[in-house]
Amino acid sequence: MDNDAGGITTYSVAGAMYGYRLLWTLIPAFIVLLVVQEMNARMGIVTGKGLADLIRENFGVKVTFFIFLGLIVADIGNTTTEFAGVAGSLQIFGVNKYISVPVSALLVWFFVVHGTYRSAEKIFLVFSVFLLSYVVSAVLAKPDWAAIGTAIARPSFEMDTRFIGMVIGIVGTTIAPWMQFYMQSAVIEKGIKLDEYKYELLDVVIGCIATVAVAFFIIVACGATLHQRGIQINDAKDAAEALQPLAGAFASQLFAFGLFIASIFAATILPLATAFYICEAFGFEAGIDKKPREAPEFYTFFTSIIIISVLIILIPGAPLIEITIWTQVINGILLPVVLISMMIIVNKKEIMGALTNTPIKNFIGWSTITILVILTIILTLEPVINF
Repeated sequence: MDNDAGGITTYSVAGAMYGYRLLWTLIPAFIVLLVVQEMNARMGIVTGKGLADLIRENFGVKVTFFIFLGLIVADIGNTTTEFAGVAGSLQIFGVNKYISVPVSALLVWFFVVHGTYRSAEKIFLVFSVFLLSYVVSAVLAKPDWAAIGTAIARPSFEMDTRFIGMVIGIVGTTIAPWMQFYMQSAVIEKGIKLDEYKYELLDVVIGCIATVAVAFFIIVACGATLHQRGIQINDAKDAAEALQPLAGAFASQLFAFGLFIASIFAATILPLATAFYICEAFGFEAGIDKKPREAPEFYTFFTSIIIISVLIILIPGAPLIEITIWTQVINGILLPVVLISMMIIVNKKEIMGALTNTPIKNFIGWSTITILVILTIILTLEPVINF
């Protein structure tokens, strides 16, 4: 399940600003997410290599370096956003960030360094179940289900910078670039074989449904309460606080608890994913089933990202909103680059054999890339055109 503090913030702001009007974006986002993650799983199973490995082999070290430079900057920003989510969610329960963030970071580090992939997977599955608390928050908000149906059945679009930016943000946070690297690395870490592909595909489908379902209920919860009363928010913590007088303290606390679970989950996965693909790309040993002495570079990268992110959060007056926004912008720019790399690799017969993409998957992949590039150009040029 790919919902983190940045995603929850994006969905919360979308619901508060536009009500139910952006719910329709989750349908194409779900289709693309399903196709992209299936490609990840298939490439990992067929090649036995991570996406970073395949990009280096097919496009060279220079291209890999520049792609990863952007990804590393974005992932440090993303991890910082996750710890901001930890801080914000626990503030709802009266815990100061100077306690919650360092303690959470230490727990994450200890769990990864002294855990195994199997134990990590079981704990992450338990964490994922708690994200369904957003379903309860949405129901307690008493939404207008008829209006929700109309918003989905009759999609609306505005040629407006904020609206286009929000659409890109929803797609970018639902199909995060870093997650594609982690997904493929996880397939290799689990040692999945071709005859087990159907079980991995089932995992992908369930994960995609859960991801989009949680996004749906977050938008509904904020659309039914905050948007109806014209309340604007800057981050997910604001949404949890604003829900209290509108949907009750229980709904507010459930929202905050879901934010904490999502944040601590992603604060573990994000640095892991980054360390994985850096090590894959440059030939270092990687994996949480290896000891630190067996994969020193992997654990050094992982630890460094956590330390940098925590230090940024603990700076008094750190511009966390700006960090979150610019991180999403970088994600949005990098997503087409990552998708183009994947589409080229997955269609090479010398790599994938008979398991290259079907025409429909190619159509969805290239259409997504084209639409994202066009929206990004419009988003960039719109302020200039209207100057």
